[in-house]
Parts: sequence; C-alpha cells; structure tokens
Amino acid sequence: MRQNHSQRELLDLATAKYATNIFQAEDYLTSRGITREAARLARLGVVSEPEVGHEAFSGRLSIPYITKSGVVDIRFRALHPAIEPKYMGMTGAETKMYNVLDIERAGDYIGICEGEIDTITVSSLIGIPCVGVPGANSWKKHYTRLLADFERVFVFADGDQPGKEFATALSRELPVTTIQLPDGEDVNSMYVKEGSSYFHKKVGTYEV
Repeated sequence: MRQNHSQRELLDLATAKYATNIFQAEDYLTSRGITREAARLARLGVVSEPEVGHEAFSGRLSIPYITKSGVVDIRFRALHPAIEPKYMGMTGAETKMYNVLDIERAGDYIGICEGEIDTITVSSLIGIPCVGVPGANSWKKHYTRLLADFERVFVFADGDQPGKEFATALSRELPVTTIQLPDGEDVNSMYVKEGSSYFHKKVGTYEV
C-alpha cells in the first residue's frame, strides 16, 4: 500500500513522541550494548502513551523505518523476553528493508542482517554500513537491485538453520560473502560477548 504525505507525517509524529520515552528502555538497551547515541540515531522510542491505533503496542520499543522521505513504517519490539509475540507490526503494513539510508553512505561494500537490532549493531556500533530485513523469509526481489552495484555484500548469518538458509538464498541473488555466526548466536549477542573487533577481524579477512 502506497503511503500518502499525511500518513508519513503521522508516522513521523509518532516516532518523535515515542523517542522522548526512550529512557524507559535503558535496561534493555544496556543489555544489548546499544548506546544512547545509537538509539538516538535510529530514533528508537518506547510506546508510553500510544497514538490512535497503536494501543496494542503499549510498553514496547518502537523501531522506525526511516527513508529520505521520512518514516515509512514502525515496528514494535517487546522489552521483556517473556512477552510474546516478540515483534509486532502495524495492520496492513508491507515488509520493508530497514536502514536504507546506509545504501547511500556506504562505499564499495555493505552488510545485510536479519532484524533491526542486529542492523543497528552493525551499522552504528561496529561501523559497517548495513541494511536489514525483519526475518530470514522477508527478502524481496527488488532488494537485490538496490544492492546490485556493491562490489561486496556481507551477509551476517545467524547461527541457526534459518540464518544459514537465508545466506544461501542470498548467494543466488548477489555476490555475497557470508559471515557465519556460531551456533545459537546472532550479531548482537556476539557483539555483547566479543565487541566490534570480532566483526572487524571477520570482515577484514576479505580486505574491504
């Protein structure tokens, strides 16, 4: 569904409102190694006083999808592991690529992650331009065209079967280099355990 200007304005306003409550997610962000600056750049927030239609997302982390034309979608993540579902989206929203602004700021190479938190980790904390998709089955054909001009595309593959299948599927679409994470790990968990040097060593092997 194509959004009109007023819909994007409403998403922008909701994003700004929720961002003022980001302090409520401090414990969660600290546990994930996400700095205040990284949270600010990603315009993360917390749904404390929901906008109309957002009542089901109360208490969740808000993750806006930001493009040159503004916010085009918001996804909502539970702040506590016991809460299901972990992620929620707005009714009728189409799956989109996350962090697309990194496509323009990237040089010869770019990364791809599963999930927004992992994408923020690679882009803001590790310092490698990166885009993301909400899940291993969320890749769309036109995403391939967006990344076709990069000399190297790093896929940071989760250490599970869907992550491995995601990397394999992308290798049929793009000249990818897979950074396979250990079993049971994802980008953020490895960043928390090992820091950014772990990833720079992995990527540096390919002399980017």
